[in-house]
Amino acid sequence: MKRIGNIYQRIICIENLKKADEIAQKGKSNQYGVKIHNSKKEENILKLYHMLKEKTYQTSLYDIFKVYEPKEREVYRLPYFPDRITHHAIMNVLEPIFVSTFTKDTFSCIKGRGIHKCSFELRKALKDSEYQYCLKMDIKKFYPNINHNVLKSLLRRKFKDKDLLWLLDEIIDSADGVPIGNYLSQYFANFYLTYFDHWLKEEIKVKHYFRYADDLVILSKNKDELHYYLKIIKEYLDQNLKLTIKNNHRIFPISIGIDFVGYVHFQNHTLLRKGIKKNFARKLKKNPSIETVASYLGWTNHCNSRNLLQKLLPNEQFQELQNKAKFNKFCRRQNKNR
Repeated sequence: MKRIGNIYQRIICIENLKKADEIAQKGKSNQYGVKIHNSKKEENILKLYHMLKEKTYQTSLYDIFKVYEPKEREVYRLPYFPDRITHHAIMNVLEPIFVSTFTKDTFSCIKGRGIHKCSFELRKALKDSEYQYCLKMDIKKFYPNINHNVLKSLLRRKFKDKDLLWLLDEIIDSADGVPIGNYLSQYFANFYLTYFDHWLKEEIKVKHYFRYADDLVILSKNKDELHYYLKIIKEYLDQNLKLTIKNNHRIFPISIGIDFVGYVHFQNHTLLRKGIKKNFARKLKKNPSIETVASYLGWTNHCNSRNLLQKLLPNEQFQELQNKAKFNKFCRRQNKNR
């Protein structure tokens, strides 16, 4: 990959800092930190410009708290000013560069390549009846175990702008691993694995490979090939990225279904993951409102969920959804025919 320079000045220019501030504020105008910043916005933007120009910027102290859904983990939160504005200013410039390095098999936190895109690509691959087996695995404590020296080395393979690398290094060294919650972290994490992705696709020649963050799925015609992939992947991750695969990795026939990105994928149909179905049923029992139903439609609309909805919803509510679905389908057809 070609190394890129002359980036830092594009990041720290006043116009980009103002744009970053505008983007970072979307949907957050009532937050305390945003209100405090807006009381002296112009002054703060100019102050941030000088901090970055003179390299006096330092990452602020993190507010660290725990979340328990979908699993227990620590989330790191930075003040709005100057940190979140700085992260958006960086990504205004670096996002297209990062995305250009990702393979088409990389999903998660990339525009147009989220959960549903990943699921649909896997469904397309499953229609190829040659592929009968699946290797499913994920990386042990991925974000906390990202090695700073390795990440910095990878960034230097892509960027040669010393000022940019100073700023990225400062942010990387502000916490152990890569902290969940930072806007930059999701891109650092994807970039950390991007050379691994290219190695699998271009050197090992794996045809059907899907990565969503640190969850990986590979399809193959036989188990022996998947056992070989598992062996060399473990070696690559250990030697090059200081990462390990969890012990719960599995090699199994795709006929039993591949539980991945919230859905269980079969060759001819796709169902909602058991845990999501249980949460849906639990919330409906607690609060059987249209708002509760609507919050899960994003999941059910993208899989074979008719039987599930018919079982969980009162008949009138189910019929209303069916009529709405038919109407929306009719509208899409009309628009397509114009």
